[in-house]
Amino acid sequence: MTKNFKIKEFNCKCGCEMPSEVLINITKLANQLQAVRDFTSYPIIINSAYRCEDHNNAIGSNSSSQHILGKAADVVIFGLDPVIDTYPLLEDLILSGFILQGGLGMYETFTHYDIRKTKARWNNAKL
Repeated sequence: MTKNFKIKEFNCKCGCEMPSEVLINITKLANQLQAVRDFTSYPIIINSAYRCEDHNNAIGSNSSSQHILGKAADVVIFGLDPVIDTYPLLEDLILSGFILQGGLGMYETFTHYDIRKTKARWNNAKL
């Protein structure tokens, strides 16, 4: 898929087949994450990317989730704290135009990034 990412990292956790229209979005998303990987030189772990509607509902996510479209990934950048380091880094990379504008969500154990084209920010870290 990219130099450091394989398609299997973006697959739905339920094991279903990814639709072709979702694969187009996942490819765009993977290229943005590759740019972050190249910038930081740190490995990026993808906790969750594409989710089919059934899996998305099963984990309690909302029906407008960008994960369903293949436009979102919940990530951990190896060696960086999601709240203190990763969220501000991704915000800076978006503001500088290095990566695409989209959604950025702060959580205690990961950071959500999506390529929805419009700015969306939220803080779900309970710190």
